[in-house]
This record gives sequence, C-alpha cells and structure tokens, in this order.
Amino acid sequence: MQTTRDLLKGKAKQVWSIAPTATVFEALKLMAEKEIGALMVMDKKGKVLGIITERDYARKIILKGKTSSKALVKEIMTPADKMYSVKPETPVEDCMVLMTGKRIRHVPVFEGEKYVGLISIGDVVKSTISSKDLLIEHLSNYISGTY
Repeated sequence: MQTTRDLLKGKAKQVWSIAPTATVFEALKLMAEKEIGALMVMDKKGKVLGIITERDYARKIILKGKTSSKALVKEIMTPADKMYSVKPETPVEDCMVLMTGKRIRHVPVFEGEKYVGLISIGDVVKSTISSKDLLIEHLSNYISGTY
C-alpha cells in the first residue's frame, strides 16, 4: 500500500512558498513559472500560515471584482487552521477519499508540526492508476499461467 511518503519521494524536494504580504499577482506569477497550482503561505521563520491555490484566485479575486495586483495573499489564502492535511504515513487511498470528498486539489503533508511537502490530486491519481495497472498485469500473468 502506497503512502504519501512514497508520493513525496517521487517529487522534487523544492518547497515553493510565498509570504502572506506578497500580492496575489506575485503568487500567480510564481505558480506559472513553476507550473504548479498551489503555494504554501509561510512566514519568515518557515511557519505555515496557509495555502493559496488557483481556485482561491478564481473565486476570491476574479468573481469578486478585485485585482490581483492590489490584493494580498493573506486576504484570499485558506488559513492553516482551515486547511486539510495528511501525514506521511497516510495511505494514498485515504488521500483520494479526502480530496474527492472535500473537493480539494492540493493537500499539505505534515510530520507532527513540520511541513514536509504538498501532494496534488494528479499525484494521487497517477499513483492509483499505476498500482491498478500493476495489479492487472499480475492477474493477467496468473491467469495466462506465465508465473
């Protein structure tokens, strides 16, 4: 059974984050440059204050008639106390249930109080498909007698 720890091993070690006082435009620019859909919002000491996603931008800036060049990240981020998160030992299947049930696309991974990474719905789907493909291959080999 794969865990979020396994998913994080296959991802880049770089943690992309932004300060709460940055503009939403700066956050969007960083997300575009790094080809990611979310950033952790952290203070200067590395403490997680929240998360900002492309969905936050769409719902809290565009639909409310605000401008990304004037609005600050802290105005639209999901604060840490309202974020869903998982642990490194959380099974991938549980992540899938959480993400689909809560309709979220990004989940931070915490080991105790320490932030260790961010997984996306794409990471979870890719892992799930890979494990199902492996199971199908094993069953096909068993049925055809190639074992």
